[in-house]
Amino acid sequence: MFKPTVGPIIGHTTTNHARIFVRGELQNNALVFAGIRYRCVGEEHWSQGTFVKLTLLRDMSDVIALNDLASDSEYEYQAGWFSPMSPVHTVETIQELPLQWPREIYRFRTRSRKTSTPRAYVVGSCRYLRMTAGIPSAPQLGDRIFASISNLAQQADPPVSAMLMTGDQIYVDDLNVIAPDRDYKEILSKYRAAFSQPNIKKLMSNLPTYMIIDDHEIEDNWPANESKSDAYLYKNAIAAYELYQASHCPAHELLANGQISRKLEQYWYQFVEGDIEWFITDSRTRRNLSADDRRILDEEQEQALLKWLIHSQARVKFVVTSVMFYPDRKLHGDDAWKAFPEQRLRLLETIRTHRIKNVVFVSGDVHGSLTSRLTHSEDPDFEVHTIVSSPLCNSKLLPYAKASTFILDQALVQTAAGDYRHELTSNVVSQDNFAHLIVDGGQIQVNYHDQDGKRLQRVNIPLH
Repeated sequence: MFKPTVGPIIGHTTTNHARIFVRGELQNNALVFAGIRYRCVGEEHWSQGTFVKLTLLRDMSDVIALNDLASDSEYEYQAGWFSPMSPVHTVETIQELPLQWPREIYRFRTRSRKTSTPRAYVVGSCRYLRMTAGIPSAPQLGDRIFASISNLAQQADPPVSAMLMTGDQIYVDDLNVIAPDRDYKEILSKYRAAFSQPNIKKLMSNLPTYMIIDDHEIEDNWPANESKSDAYLYKNAIAAYELYQASHCPAHELLANGQISRKLEQYWYQFVEGDIEWFITDSRTRRNLSADDRRILDEEQEQALLKWLIHSQARVKFVVTSVMFYPDRKLHGDDAWKAFPEQRLRLLETIRTHRIKNVVFVSGDVHGSLTSRLTHSEDPDFEVHTIVSSPLCNSKLLPYAKASTFILDQALVQTAAGDYRHELTSNVVSQDNFAHLIVDGGQIQVNYHDQDGKRLQRVNIPLH
C-alpha cells in the first residue's frame, strides 16, 4: 500500500464515530482502493481494514467512517491506497489480501460524554498559499503556522478537541487579475497542494478539522462580483469544495448502515460536544442580494439557526460565520453582516427577547483578530460576544486590519427599544495568528498566538 497523496484528514468526530478523508492516485485505469485500520492506543492488534473504492469522479478521494468507537479514548490508525492485481476485486474481497500497510501511524481522540469537563478548540481562517503555474510559491510561508498549532495541540491541557477553519482555506483567485483559476483541474490541483504541505498534513491527520466556505474558495466578494460568465467557475469551485472540505463534515448524514450519505442538502451544519454546541453557518453561497429581501443566510438556514438558539440546552453556543457579524468595517463592509442589517437585527432581537445566554459569534475574513462585546442600552441582561481570528497566512498584497479599520464610535444598531452598543475587549492583532479557545468553568479564555506559537494576548470572556 502507498501513503495517501492527500490526507488523511480527520473530520467530524463524536463519542463513537470518526470520518477520515483519504486520496490515492489513478493507476493505468486499474481498480484503486483506499483503506484504514485502527486500534486503541496500547492495544496490540489492529482492527480489520475498512476500505472504499476510489474513482475519478471524486478525484480519487473518499471519506471512510469508523464506527462503534469508545468515548474519550485515544486511537491510532494507518491509512493507505493500492491497486490489486485482479480487476474483479471488491471492497469485500480485498479484506482477505495480505496487505503491507504504510508505516506511518496517526492518532485521534474521541469525544468525552461528560458535560462539565473543560474543552479547547483552535480557530483560524484565511490561509494564503500562492500558486504560480500550478506550483506553490514559497509554500513554507503558508504552512509555517500549522507546525505551531500542532505543537500546541500536542501539549495542551485540556486537550484540543478540534480545529475550526472558518473560511478561505484556499484562494482559487490568488492571481485573479492576471490568470484566475476557473477550470476544475486547476482548482483541484490547488486543493491538493494546499492540503498536502507537511505541517498542515500532520495537523489534519491527528486533529479533527471542521471547515466552511468563504469567498476565496470561489472568487473575491462572491456573489457581489459575480458576472454572467462565472457559472462555469462556480460549478467547478463548488464541486472541489464539496470533495475536499464538505465531504468530512457533519452536513453529510450518517446512515443506519454506518456509511456516510453522498447526498448534501446544504453546507451549514451543527455539532455538539458536552454542554457546548456549534452552529456553522454558510454565510456565502445562500445570499440574496435583491433589495426587497436582502439575506446573508437563506430563510431555511435562518429559521434553523433561530430555532437552535431558542431551544438548545447548551451552556455555550458558538455561531460560526465566515464574515464578521460585528464590529463593522469603515470600508469594504458590504461583504459582511453590515450589508444585511435587517437579518442581523432579527438574530439579535431573538437572542435578547428570549434571554439567551452565552452566545458567541466566531468569524475570520478581515486579516486581523479581535474580541468584542455587544450590549443593549435598555436591557442589562443582554450580552453577546464575538471572537475573530484571521489570517493564518496573509498575502503580501493585502493589508492587515487594525483598530482604525472598524466603526467603534457609534452604536451598532439603534432601535425604538434601545441601542445595541459594542466595544473591543482585546487589542486588534495585525499579523498572522490563530486563536486557542478554552471553555472552562465560568469563562471562555481566548489566546491569540503568532505563527511561531508565541502567545500575543489573552482575553477572558465571562459566562453567565
